Parts: sequence; C-alpha cells; structure tokens
Amino acid sequence: MSLPLEGLSAIVTGAGRGLGRAEALELARLGAAVVVNDFGQPGRDGSGEASAAPAEQVAAEIRTAGGKALAHTGDIADFSQADELVALAVAEFGKLDILVNNAGILRDRMVFSMTEEEWDAVIRVHLKGHFNTTHFAAAHWRERSKAADGPVYGRIVNTSSEAFLAGSVGQPNYAAAKGGIVGLTTSTALALAKYGVTANAICPRARTRMTEDVFAGFEQPADGLDPLAPEHVAPLVGYLASPAAARVNGQLIVVHGGMVAIVERPRVQAKFDSKQDTFTYDELDALLTPHYAQRPQGETFAAAEVLGLRRS
Repeated sequence: MSLPLEGLSAIVTGAGRGLGRAEALELARLGAAVVVNDFGQPGRDGSGEASAAPAEQVAAEIRTAGGKALAHTGDIADFSQADELVALAVAEFGKLDILVNNAGILRDRMVFSMTEEEWDAVIRVHLKGHFNTTHFAAAHWRERSKAADGPVYGRIVNTSSEAFLAGSVGQPNYAAAKGGIVGLTTSTALALAKYGVTANAICPRARTRMTEDVFAGFEQPADGLDPLAPEHVAPLVGYLASPAAARVNGQLIVVHGGMVAIVERPRVQAKFDSKQDTFTYDELDALLTPHYAQRPQGETFAAAEVLGLRRS
C-alpha cells in the first residue's frame, strides 16, 4: 500500500525537539524523506552552545524506523545557511516538495521592559527564519515550474500562534512575529499558487520546552495521551503536506488536543459614513464613543475569542 507522501522530500526546521520532532516523525511515517533541521541550542531563549545532537537523534530515529532522513544543524535565521538547507535537500533527494517552518525561541518580557536585543532576536528567528527558508524553497519551485512549463508539487506549512490571535501579555515580540508569519503565509500563498505550491499556517497548542510555563497548571494525565501532546498537531501538518490538501491554500488553522478550527479572515464589525466631505472630531466622537461604550472595558479584537481559545 502506497503512503500519501511516498516519493516526496521535506524539510522541518526546529525538528530536534517538541513540535518539530513530532512533525518530522509524522512526515516520515507518511513516506516522506526528511531533512531534520535544528540549531541545537539548549535554552528556549536561544542561549547555550549549539549542538548537532538533537537533529541527528531525530534523523537516526527516522532511519531506524525504516525511513529516509538526514540532519542539518544550521541556523535558519542566517540567510546563507537557509540557502544551504534547501540546497542540501535538493542535492540529497533530487528535489524539495515540502517545507515545514517550526523553529523559534522565546525572550519574554513586558513591552515597557523589553530590550532591543530581545525584540530583534525573536523577530530574527521566527519571522526572518520563516522568510529565509521560504525564499529559497520558492525559488526552487519557480525554477522547476518554468523548466516543466507547468505547475509542480510544493507545500509550505508555517507555524503561527494563538499569541497572535488572542494577544499574549509579556510576549510582544513573539506575538508580533507570529502575526507577521500569517502575513508572510497569505502573501506567499497568492504568489506561488500558479506554480502549484500551497502555503498555510497553523496555530498549535502543545506542551513543549517553549510552552512549559504556559501550561504549568495543566498536569499530564496519568493514563492515555496528553491532550497537549505535540502528536495531536503532527497529523494536520502531514495532511497539509499531502496531495489531498491541494485545494487548501492561504489558510490559518488552530489545532490542539484532537481539535482543528479554521479561522476566518477578519470581517468588518461596524461601518460608519461621514455626512460631510470628511470626518470631524465631533462626528467621530458621536459615532464611535457610543459604539465602544457598549463593549466591556479592555476588550480587544481577537478571532480566537469566538472559538473559545483564549489562553488560560
């Protein structure tokens, strides 16, 4: 029996631990040859000595199970190393078909206390890292499409977060990066559709090294699969990477604990028209102040609230 990803090759970034590891294992289980990328720094803030061990261990795990995998230990936030990563997949497997961007770090602090370095570091790894690999993968698919004079197979799965949807106190850098990733994803989806490539983003909720503080009050069950296990997220990534998801493009999907929710694009809540050539302060005050007075104080726009997904 053929597997849905048989004959396809994939890159998964940040795949040495947590979500990335689960995603790499799932893609391999579905038949894909996988390049396991992880810079290997022990600190979730990107601190500590880089190590090849996490990526190599996951690649070895895939090979032991009968799959094809190799490790890449470069920093995907470095433009040239992201180029090397895509080139490695093409050289080893003949082409690249699937890109899963997952690598990230945390530097949490309130916005009034955050340093420039803490802001830049998180934006660099999450947002620039997603762009770097996407750039080189997109160039590869565009070149192949031109050579084939038609569409080719390409899938991008990016990792956003509910921190972007519902807000996250103490994570202005992380929330901004995750929001930027959604913008990058939808733009990429439109740009690459004619080449046969899709790009989607997921907002996963899982218990990992990155989220140990967030879910500190949610203990793992004594029996059965943890509702917050990364293994709940991996099947969606496998699906989005597959031929079955050819019509899924430019989407944002929340996933955790056996639940998948497709997020709509923002809709207009209310609309006001000026009775003059342009608005005056008094007219806006008369229209907008009563409108917002009807809402609870401090309420913010958050698509996740509709889904009941506000962080605990």
